[in-house]
Amino acid sequence: MTLTRRTLVAVLVALLFGALSTATPAAAEERPRVHEGTIDGAEFLVKVPKRWNGTLVLYSHGLYVDPWKPARIMLATRPETESWLLDRGYALAASNYQGVFGHAIEEALTDQIALLDWFQAEVGKPRRTVTSGMSMGAVISLKLAENNPDRFDGVLTQCGEYDANGTWNGALDMLFTLKTLLAPDAAIDLVRPRDPQAAQAALEAVVAEAQKTEAGRARIALAGALGTIPGWALAHEPEPKALADRLAQQALWVTGAYLYGYGPSARPEIERRAGGNPSSNIGIDYRRQLARSAGLDLVRHAYRAGGADLEADLDRLAAAPRISADPQAQAYMHHYTVARGSTPSPVLTAHTTGDGGAVAGQARWYGDQVRRNGAPGLLRQTYVNRGGHCSFNAAEEIVLLRTLLSRVDTGHWPSTDPRRLTAAATALGSAYRLVPELFDPQGKEKPMAPSFTRFTPPAQPRPSR
Repeated sequence: MTLTRRTLVAVLVALLFGALSTATPAAAEERPRVHEGTIDGAEFLVKVPKRWNGTLVLYSHGLYVDPWKPARIMLATRPETESWLLDRGYALAASNYQGVFGHAIEEALTDQIALLDWFQAEVGKPRRTVTSGMSMGAVISLKLAENNPDRFDGVLTQCGEYDANGTWNGALDMLFTLKTLLAPDAAIDLVRPRDPQAAQAALEAVVAEAQKTEAGRARIALAGALGTIPGWALAHEPEPKALADRLAQQALWVTGAYLYGYGPSARPEIERRAGGNPSSNIGIDYRRQLARSAGLDLVRHAYRAGGADLEADLDRLAAAPRISADPQAQAYMHHYTVARGSTPSPVLTAHTTGDGGAVAGQARWYGDQVRRNGAPGLLRQTYVNRGGHCSFNAAEEIVLLRTLLSRVDTGHWPSTDPRRLTAAATALGSAYRLVPELFDPQGKEKPMAPSFTRFTPPAQPRPSR
């Protein structure tokens, strides 16, 4: 399955805009007060119901890739969730962060607190404040609470990337594998690129050529397995059973998310922010990493089908020159993009089981950090049985928010049993079931039944700590 440029654009558009279908406007007498403006150059949006219940939900959006961004500032992952919250008296607020685009985590951590200060001065001090975020916004939400423990009463994260530094290292593993096995002699700079666009075009070309043969597809599968990328990408389809279908969907993640989102053309932005290259594979044993990967069986199947020599390829990876990181860039990433797990307030996480954009191992890693550095009793982690990144419906998001708010109000977690969560989300009705499809060229949405499940993610392959 080859990802065309047209489909790539659709992936980005769906990722950024998929949750932004137009909600039905409320009647004039029910419309909330709307505040819009800028604070130190960062656009913000605030909505306050006429009968505000005293609770503020501060929302942190995910990564926006220039020039794509929503037509309006997002206040929840789904527009139906926004309407549901406003109808029940919750105030909503969000900053678009200074600069808007790219990995603006540093800016977000300042801009969201500035917005919270503005809200307290201009609207009133909330009785309770919870922070919610998706994808990159998840680590922003966590670090807001960790850095400002007296300002937040709870945190909801969805499809979270809690160790963004680890993601960049994992992406380097995958791209290093592709370059080493498919184009070992090509002048392709994976980090510190001298000509980012030329390097990107060269890497795209060799990967596109590899997709035409079974041996080439086997090497793409090896790259995916080193990043524990699942063989499930399509939110609107059940998890594939056939190995060939799993390989095809895993390749969608590798070629659609990582080749483009973390390739040579994406490097300058993160390296500019961090002050150098933050990624390294010094000392990494790829044979050992594959042996521990949930994708090992997929790789073995693909290599058998392609008649390729897996051991020889692993030897080539072991012998290839490694890439070092710049210490100051690593320090920057650890400071701004890696959650500590200190749980100053209750935290509820949600992940789809087939997420290859921010792999579910991120949630497992965060749970480990909480056990080391925080209070495990303040953490609950939930999973939805679905492919795709951030492919939640509003019913699931609403039930998660209700669960967190119940914990904040009562001091005790309500049941997070998957059957109870699914039943509660189902009871909200069919109006709250639309789910976006990232890999559809038109970015279509489809009603999908709520589907919470029990799940143990594979370990994060390249954690920062």
